[in-house]
Amino acid sequence: MKDIISGYRRIAGMKQSDMAKLFNISRQSYWNKENGRTPFTDEEKIIFKNEVAKVIPEISLEKIFFNQKVGK
Repeated sequence: MKDIISGYRRIAGMKQSDMAKLFNISRQSYWNKENGRTPFTDEEKIIFKNEVAKVIPEISLEKIFFNQKVGK
């Protein structure tokens, strides 16, 4: 999941510190979210999706946050 989130953040042209500002949290707190140590709130998921949607308009919350690979 970590690679998916960080990949979409990079596609959106955002740094971790940029996302942290949008979420109104510290960069370290954002890092914890991106690395799976702390879950994203529903509101943060929407904010994140809206930033990515500026570059990929058809992106969905499901694609970003719930698209887990099954099997090998």
